[in-house]
Amino acid sequence: MKKLFSGLLAALCVLAAAAAQAQSPVLDRIKSAGVLRVGVKTDYRPFGFLDPAGKIVGLEPDLAADLARRLKVQLELVPVQTANRMEFLQQGRIDVMIATMSVNDQRRKVVGVIEPFYYAGGTSLLVRKSARMKRWEDVRDKEICGTQGAYYNRAVTQKYGARIVAFPGSMEAQNALLTGSCIGFVQDSTLLAAIVASGDPKWADFETPLPVEDLQPWAVAVPIAELGSPYGDLMRQAVTDWHRSGQLIALEKKWGLPATAFLEEAQAKAGSK
Repeated sequence: MKKLFSGLLAALCVLAAAAAQAQSPVLDRIKSAGVLRVGVKTDYRPFGFLDPAGKIVGLEPDLAADLARRLKVQLELVPVQTANRMEFLQQGRIDVMIATMSVNDQRRKVVGVIEPFYYAGGTSLLVRKSARMKRWEDVRDKEICGTQGAYYNRAVTQKYGARIVAFPGSMEAQNALLTGSCIGFVQDSTLLAAIVASGDPKWADFETPLPVEDLQPWAVAVPIAELGSPYGDLMRQAVTDWHRSGQLIALEKKWGLPATAFLEEAQAKAGSK
């Protein structure tokens, strides 16, 4: 009898664990409302920005649209910035975040980091050509524009002695650079490469002369409690599909980004599974 009771208790524990695993409040809400709310950037061309009509477009909104199609729901794009994107996810104001978020141990404690990663970028610096910067050490004691919450700020401050002037968003930092409020703009290499290659006359006198440092993967993020849920599984499968099908490589080309070894290697890895 004792053995029977123990067996029943063990079986109930397994069933309870399976039931907990199957629960996904966010997925239930999405299906009930018929809307997927995705946090994206609006100041980070070509990953997320406003077109002339004021519509949010870019590589990451395209990925968000694919997620909505998979869930067979409407898409709501919610503008976020580096400084508030994780907070929006924690507060339930968005269901998922695709907003150029690089991955580190601290962020893993706050949001559910989806793997595989979907993109990668490193630390770069945009300056006027007349600044004649040749090494990262040249930023010492100089005022450098940055964005609040970006991981590049601490590294450039601690390692090279720059004085970071942090702004809420990328556009504010870019405007400050253009008006001479700082000598350079430290930001992800992908954004700065896109600015230089844009052909916009206002950036004709600028360059990114320093080597890219500290390449970091970017991740889609869900609420941390959803990481092991069916909702988290759906997101993992979506990113895997993006790599396997070549969709991310196609979007990289569509939005005028240079081909990256990261996506080529990720596609090969996804296709081998």
